[in-house]
Amino acid sequence: MNQKNPSLSVETQLVHDDPHAEGAIAPPIYQTSLFTFASYQAMVDRYLGDVHQAVYSRVDNPTNSVLHDKIATLEVGEAALAFSSGMAAISNAILSIVRPGDRVVCIKNVYADTYRLLRGPCARLDIETVFVDGTDIDDVKKNLPGAKLLYLESPNTWMFEEQDLATLAKLARAESVLTIADNSWASPINQNPLQLGVDLVVHSATKYISGHSDTVAGVVAGSKQLIERIDQDVRPYLGACLSAQDAARLIRGLRTLPLRIQRHHDSGLQIAHKLAEHKNVKRVCHPAIQKQDFSPLRGYGGLFSFEVSEAINIPLFCDALALFRLGVSWGGYESLVVPAAVSHSQFGANNAAVDFGVPPGMIRLFVGLEDPSDLWNDLQQAFDAATNAPSGNES
Repeated sequence: MNQKNPSLSVETQLVHDDPHAEGAIAPPIYQTSLFTFASYQAMVDRYLGDVHQAVYSRVDNPTNSVLHDKIATLEVGEAALAFSSGMAAISNAILSIVRPGDRVVCIKNVYADTYRLLRGPCARLDIETVFVDGTDIDDVKKNLPGAKLLYLESPNTWMFEEQDLATLAKLARAESVLTIADNSWASPINQNPLQLGVDLVVHSATKYISGHSDTVAGVVAGSKQLIERIDQDVRPYLGACLSAQDAARLIRGLRTLPLRIQRHHDSGLQIAHKLAEHKNVKRVCHPAIQKQDFSPLRGYGGLFSFEVSEAINIPLFCDALALFRLGVSWGGYESLVVPAAVSHSQFGANNAAVDFGVPPGMIRLFVGLEDPSDLWNDLQQAFDAATNAPSGNES
C-alpha cells in the first residue's frame, strides 16, 4: 500500500498502490511454488536474514505480501498475515499464545468453529477454556487472573452483543493476559480493535474483505512481535498458506470494501428497523437497535438476527423466500438466512447440553447488495406464507 502520504484516507489508500513491475496497475500474481537465487551467496544472505527475497510460497509470496501490507494498514497494526481460511487464522493466532496447561477465557456465543476448536482440539491439548458473558465486565474480570488468553468477538455470533473492548483489553493487560478479537462482523472500516488495546485481530476474509463469495481466506493483524511469533512458531508447520490467486482476489475485494460496507450498512439498517416493527417479530438483535454507550462501531454491516413469534412456521418461512438463500457464511453480494435450530444442530449430541442462549425461533439474516425494497418484499411474502401454520419452532 502506498505509504508516501499517510494523510490519505483509507478509501484512497485501498485503491492506490506503489508502482508494480512493468507499470502494472494490479499487483502481479506470483503463481509459483518456489523462488530461486542468482548465486550461492544470495541464498546464504536470505537464510541469514540479511535480505528478504521470497523462498517458498508456503512461507512467503510477493502477492501475499501486498495483501499483508494492506490489512496491516487497514487495522492500524504493524504487521499482518494471510491464511487459507478464517479458521486457519484463528487457530494460528490462538496456538501462538497458548500451551498445554494454559487457560483461555472466551466470550459466549462465539463463532461456532472457534467454540469447537476450544472445546475439542485445544481441550485435548490440556488447554482449558472458560466461557463468560462478554457484556458482564465483572464476569470477565474475575476469570482473568491466571489466564493466558482472552478471546473476544464483538459483536458476537447470533445475539450480536458488543463487548467493551477497550475496558476488557485494559483489564487483560493488567493481568498479563493477551487478547484476540474477531473483527469479521465490523470489518476494518467500522471498527479497529488494535486501537482499543487488543493485541491481535482476526478476520474471516471470506466475508467482507473478499465480498464476492468466491474466496476462502483469513487474516491476522497486530504488533510486529506477535505476528512474527505466529510466523515463526506456528504458521510454517500448520501449512495453511493462502494461494497467490486468492491473495489477488482479496486485494481486488479491498478496493470496493468501503463502498460495499456502506451499502450493507444502509440496507441492513432499513431491513432491521422494518423487522422491529413487524407484528410477528419478537425482537431484533442488531447493534444499532441494542446499541451500547461504549460502542466503538463507526457503522454496521448487513448481518443480524431476529426472533419470530409462535405464529410463524420457520420451515415454511424459509422455503417461501425467493431472494434470500438458505446458506451459511455471509459478507458476499447475496442475501442469506440461517435458522437457529438448524445452525445449532451442527454442535452435535456431545454438546447438546450447552446453553447458547439462542431461542429456537431465532433466524440469522444477511442483507446483501440487492435492492432493499425487493428484499423487504421478499420477507413480507414469506411472513404471509408462514403465518398461522403450525410453528415448527420447537427445538
